[in-house]
Amino acid sequence: MSETAHHLKFKTPSTWVTRFAPLVPKDGPSGGRILDLAAGGGRHARHFLERGHPATAADRDVAALADLAREERAEVVEIDLEDGGPWPFPIGAFAGIVVSNYLFRPHVDGLIGSLEPGGVLLYETFARGNETFGRPRNPDHLLRSGELLDLVRDRLQVVAYEHGRTDEAPPGVKQRICAVNDLGLSTRDDGEPPPHPLRPE
Repeated sequence: MSETAHHLKFKTPSTWVTRFAPLVPKDGPSGGRILDLAAGGGRHARHFLERGHPATAADRDVAALADLAREERAEVVEIDLEDGGPWPFPIGAFAGIVVSNYLFRPHVDGLIGSLEPGGVLLYETFARGNETFGRPRNPDHLLRSGELLDLVRDRLQVVAYEHGRTDEAPPGVKQRICAVNDLGLSTRDDGEPPPHPLRPE
């Protein structure tokens, strides 16, 4: 099975994404627009559309997103993120960015920069150790221990982070992070950003 076909097998949104989706604001500059990056079949874009968010679903192969392209609040972007080009999305364009089962480190800075103030990053993908479970096995596509924490350090407030084995499809070793672009929005004397619920409704 190709990597694309493997990615398209998963129809149900990740429990990590559904858990923290309520943190994504709907009233910011983007109007609550989310980016589902390397969207596959668009399972996360579809989830956010159901929640009332406009959504952009981006992938190299958009055949499985044809129905979304007909949705008034959805945008489908066909793009090869690994063709050596610059990060393709504007600064501050999204209230939320979702990345699941995908890793391309050169675009991390651009990705974080595309979060609006108060925007939420929901990122989960495979980590070292996953090679004993299955694909991906290439270390270039596997996170090092604590790597997601390092990527957002001093840039986003970490609300929740996990690293370990999971049986949730696809099973394997994963890192997950929920982080908010609000380090500069504090009203506290000590400069600490506002806390967020760990089980948002």
